Order: sequence, then structure tokens, then C-alpha cells
Amino acid sequence: MIPQTGGLLRQDFSFAQKPSRTFKLDRENGCVVGMADGLEAVRQAVYLILNTERYQWLIHSWDYGAELQSLVGKPPDFCVAEIERRVREALLQDDRIRSVENFTFEVSKKTITAQFTVVSIFGEVPVGAEVNL
Repeated sequence: MIPQTGGLLRQDFSFAQKPSRTFKLDRENGCVVGMADGLEAVRQAVYLILNTERYQWLIHSWDYGAELQSLVGKPPDFCVAEIERRVREALLQDDRIRSVENFTFEVSKKTITAQFTVVSIFGEVPVGAEVNL
């Protein structure tokens, strides 16, 4: 027998999107220089996510960062497929990012360079990332 709720269950809440405004990092000088919002904040979030190894730092939740260090020593063909999957998985955790598209890879002896486009609610961000083998 299926219980009847009689209309007792109602959605009396709404989902709110977190603000995109954050501190702006000056990567060259290693300091904070004001605030960033919109596409600039997404660009900075992509940089931070891809440069943070997942599960390495207790300060971050387990769904923050990318798992790229475990690819060291693996065959390049395997790494290309895994980089695409792991980058997508890491970046799509951010609710401002809609998709990660147009992957291209350049394989050399010790590195794989990936170029791709991050599509966010504010626009597109071209990204390049390098993974050491």
C-alpha cells in the first residue's frame, strides 16, 4: 500500500545561487588586489581548481580540485582520455560552469598540453593546462 500524503508535502523553499564576487588574486606577486566578479571570477576559479590536487588538502572539500598527479608515469594515450574526464569532473562541480568543450591535446615526451573552452553562465573562457608525465 502506498501512503497518501494528502498534499502535506509542499516546496516551501527556493534554491539561491551563490554570489560570484570573490577576492582577486595577483598570481605574479602572490597577493590579493581587490575583488573579482563575473567572468574574471570564473577564470580565477578554473585556475585554482586545476592547480589544487583533489584530496590533498584538508581545508578543501573532497569535491574540490583535480586528480592529475596520479597520471605521472602512465602511458600518454591513457592520460589524454583521463585528463579530459578528470578536468570535466573537477570543473563541473562549480555551479557557474555549464560545460567544458573543444579539447585539443599536444603530447611531448614528458608533458601533455591540453587546450579547452570553459562555458560559464557569464561567457566562455579559453584555458590551457599542462600535465607532467
